[in-house]
Amino acid sequence: MLSPATLSVFVPTFLLVSLTPGMCMTLAMVLGMTQGVKRTLWMMIGELLGVGTVAVAAGAGVAALMLKSPEAFVLFKWAGGAYLAYLGLMMWRSRGRMAIPDEFSAGDRAARSTLFVQGFITAIANPKGWAFLMVLLPPFLDDGRALGPQLAMLVAVILTIEFVCLVLYATGGKTLRQLLARGAGVRLLNRISGTLMVGVGLWLALG
Repeated sequence: MLSPATLSVFVPTFLLVSLTPGMCMTLAMVLGMTQGVKRTLWMMIGELLGVGTVAVAAGAGVAALMLKSPEAFVLFKWAGGAYLAYLGLMMWRSRGRMAIPDEFSAGDRAARSTLFVQGFITAIANPKGWAFLMVLLPPFLDDGRALGPQLAMLVAVILTIEFVCLVLYATGGKTLRQLLARGAGVRLLNRISGTLMVGVGLWLALG
């Protein structure tokens, strides 16, 4: 278990980090615009699974070993970045299931599995996420106590904070969608969403 003093430092530290705009938060905002908050929850599930995986690996020291053999990791993040950039281009052109229809009807939307995979890939293939958690977690782990319970509590805190921040960003995207809910506004929103999605893809690939 972690002491209250440790949590009093860790919680505000990670909250500040999560609230800072990044790849996952930008993706949540984009999907909040195009898919709605409720459907974006599927992306959040994938993202949280990815973040949890990275956090456990970082806390257990596996991340250091993985980063010593980066070839497969680089290929994975390039493939993920290219996929997100492709989706962004389709959205910019108001095409595909990720784009908002002109009528703002429900229409054919992205599959839940697609949203889940987007979230997972964005989290697991983010080298900055690996590096950050490798630096952040060790100072909060006490060598004199069992690693498992400490790591479990830290990961639970991380996922809770991450989820709250993802919902805030997705809600912000939905609010923007409601402000631009007709005609040319929809096309503009698709272009904003597509541009952001391409940016996330490039960020993931080149980060």
